[in-house]
Amino acid sequence: MGWKYWKVVLRYGHVGKRNEISVARYLVTEEHYTPVVVMDQAANMPGVKHNGVVSVKEIERVDFLEGKRLEQENFFLQKMKAFHSDQTA
Repeated sequence: MGWKYWKVVLRYGHVGKRNEISVARYLVTEEHYTPVVVMDQAANMPGVKHNGVVSVKEIERVDFLEGKRLEQENFFLQKMKAFHSDQTA
């Protein structure tokens, strides 16, 4: 089975009244996934605004690995992941 790698730019809310932040997320899917399916999955991620998918782009594995490293350094994503992991406990 093969894999596809995606860069998805999402708009997140809850950063102040009528404010938002755009963040690039890096996803891996099975090779039969289309951009429409990836967009639907990304739109249902926690914190994403309604109509919050800005762009979906297929990328190479090297770019995916670099993007995942950047995600780990992103302060907003660190706080959001900590918040959502506290809620499920």
